[in-house]
Amino acid sequence: MLIDFASTRVLVTGGAGFLGSAVRGVLAERGATDIVVPRSRDYDLTDRAATARLFDEAQPDLVIHLAARVGGIGANMEHPAEIYLANLLMGTHVIEEARRTGVRKTVLVGTICSYPKFTPVPFSEDNLWDGYPEETNAPYGIAKKALLVHAQANRAQYGQNSVYVLPANLYGPGDKFNESVSHVIPALVKKFVDAKRTSSDKVTVWGTGAATREFLYVDDAAGGIVDAAQRYDGAEPVNLGTGEEISIRDLAELIAKLVGFQGELEWDTSRPDGQPRRRVDASRARDLFGFEARVLLEEGLRRTIAYYEANPDEAQAATF
Repeated sequence: MLIDFASTRVLVTGGAGFLGSAVRGVLAERGATDIVVPRSRDYDLTDRAATARLFDEAQPDLVIHLAARVGGIGANMEHPAEIYLANLLMGTHVIEEARRTGVRKTVLVGTICSYPKFTPVPFSEDNLWDGYPEETNAPYGIAKKALLVHAQANRAQYGQNSVYVLPANLYGPGDKFNESVSHVIPALVKKFVDAKRTSSDKVTVWGTGAATREFLYVDDAAGGIVDAAQRYDGAEPVNLGTGEEISIRDLAELIAKLVGFQGELEWDTSRPDGQPRRRVDASRARDLFGFEARVLLEEGLRRTIAYYEANPDEAQAATF
């Protein structure tokens, strides 16, 4: 089902957030003029009645579900129950209300945290159920993976058209830089920029630096999500990524160089590394709907650093 955005009312949950803002931009570029962005103060998606009211009022043709309760390793360790419950409830209610109201299509955005701790690299969608996620990510990852089960069950029983994408770790301008919720790139950018500003001679980084990650620039992720909305109708989950892997040590050294920080990096090995390795096989997305990441890591980091340097107060405002 190829969607014509010009004649489609699109509901984007989480549409005012980091990823949501980028998705709205891509939708607009592709002709969408009727985009509904609910705010959590008006519609609590963890509440079934509030979610039903949103769908009854908005009457969307297409839903892109981005709303999430999420943070880095620290937030995941401090708030596992809240993260699990909020993400499970929001997704459950969105899927069911989309079914109840006859939404033509729903796009669900999962997380690479759902993969087993020791998934063979590169991560294939076929390995998603081969083991338990890395412990610090498990409540978030399992809550998100449960939505895939829900979507596939509804497709089998009711014919509901829901598709599910799994982006690699996101980063870019507009990310959350508050240390209570930040992921690795904004956390490192903040550490190095702040250290340079205060003429500090040392920055402490969590873990050993040996773990690896794959990073996907937010605009590329948004493009992939909208590609899936427009051109993919299958039941199987689909990875979105670059296929490039970098160690946290190399990432920290690269960010320090780009920022111009010339001091020492100290590794706090009492802190967890998280999942040992992450890199996805994104060939399914390429083959099914032509997805291809365009922004190289160094260029994306330059843009992210520039954003934080120009907007430190705004960048640090978001909290858990």
